[in-house]
Amino acid sequence: MPKHYLFYVEQPYSFAILRPLQDAIRANGAIVKWFLKGQEVASSSLRDDELELTTVEAVKAFNPRAVFVPGNVVPDFFPGAKVQVFHGLEYKKKGHFGIRGFFDLYCTHGPLTTKPFEALAKKHGYFSVIETGWPKLDPYFDYTKCNNEKPVLLYAPTFSPNLSSLEALYEQVKQLAKSGDYKIQLKFHPKTKTQWQELYAQLEAIDDFEIAGDDNLIPLIQQADVVISDTSSAVDESLLIGKPVITFNNHQPQDALINITDPQQLPAAVKQALTLSDTQKARIEQYILQVHPYRDGQSANRVLAATEAVIDTGLKRKPLNLIRRYKIRKSLNYMKMS
Repeated sequence: MPKHYLFYVEQPYSFAILRPLQDAIRANGAIVKWFLKGQEVASSSLRDDELELTTVEAVKAFNPRAVFVPGNVVPDFFPGAKVQVFHGLEYKKKGHFGIRGFFDLYCTHGPLTTKPFEALAKKHGYFSVIETGWPKLDPYFDYTKCNNEKPVLLYAPTFSPNLSSLEALYEQVKQLAKSGDYKIQLKFHPKTKTQWQELYAQLEAIDDFEIAGDDNLIPLIQQADVVISDTSSAVDESLLIGKPVITFNNHQPQDALINITDPQQLPAAVKQALTLSDTQKARIEQYILQVHPYRDGQSANRVLAATEAVIDTGLKRKPLNLIRRYKIRKSLNYMKMS
């Protein structure tokens, strides 16, 4: 009988993260199904060959060996090991190392995240940490660089009000688009405030400005010559596939970044990024080795192998976590104790 696995999804970006893992599961002759929760995701986002479960009872009947989660919570009453695969690479954001009592396994991406989570595992004692790399990146290391007619600048800011550059960089982004020297693509985070989205929508009247609608950021990064951001997972995703990154007031700027603190510095930073020095290229390479050293396209297989290893070892009892468990039961209208 084939093994069963479940994907638990609350945000649109989860589809791109989990689909390489779906491919690995299917290649092993197993079955995977999806459970979508909340108003941010819809069944229409699933492909024709992707199978959805819509009730808790259906999940229990399916009886998955493991539930893979790119978010912070998962129903404790779903069967199977609970596996955190993370929604991004941005370890600097508040809460990235928060332990909420839901997971049996954390699949980390590289030494910068593995070491802190290993320390937390030693402290808490009920979950495992295995470095696997991030499945989302598996399909994207082997690609041909685009020969763009004019340099493409991808602007991918975060949504967090205290971290986002959207307000600060508006005028500079507008001027870069109007210059005619660049093509600018803007990719909003799904949680971006409506007022900011409406502000930038005004720029779509400019020929060289476009708001991208694709849920998957990686193909946009591949097409770009330079990525502009702030403190977002787009920063690391871009560096990992060889793109120079300009950040505005990055929370913890590394040498691999071209970080600016004044919006007026953006035009000069763009020119610097388009003529990247050998020193800067070396800094990017060193950073990659710490954040995500895996460039073989096999992270999904490592996640699956790590999951099976933890299941074989035996799952440990997790904290009662009563308040969080109650909230998720209430949100799913499921108050049974079994």
